[in-house]
Amino acid sequence: MTLSRKEREEFLAEAHVAALAVEAGKGRAPLTVPIWYQYEPGGDIWVITGLDSRKNRLIQAAGRFSLMIDRLEPSVRYVTVEGPVTETVPATFDQLREISSRYLPAERVDEYIDVSSRNNGEQVVIRMRPERWLSSDLGTV
Repeated sequence: MTLSRKEREEFLAEAHVAALAVEAGKGRAPLTVPIWYQYEPGGDIWVITGLDSRKNRLIQAAGRFSLMIDRLEPSVRYVTVEGPVTETVPATFDQLREISSRYLPAERVDEYIDVSSRNNGEQVVIRMRPERWLSSDLGTV
């Protein structure tokens, strides 16, 4: 069963790890990697990645990317979303804290931010405007 707009936006707003896919060039399959993301219904999706990362370079070259989010319980459900990059800006400490807090227990956030800041170099926030959606709830298995 296809999800309604409200259902797919609510599902996307939950804290799932997404699979990000972006065109990787002629003769290559798309780059597909797991990534944390942030989303509020009706808004843009944003991700954080390293300024010098292959992921960022490919996203900037393609001008768009897609995310696929799925789960197995309580029912098999997925949402895919694809759209254009609307903005790429330097990531702030507050944004890193926001996205880390979405995925990690509170007692691990500060440690993660410290390690991420030291090991990942300059990071950027990439915003994407959802244009195309696919979604389904396949029920219980």
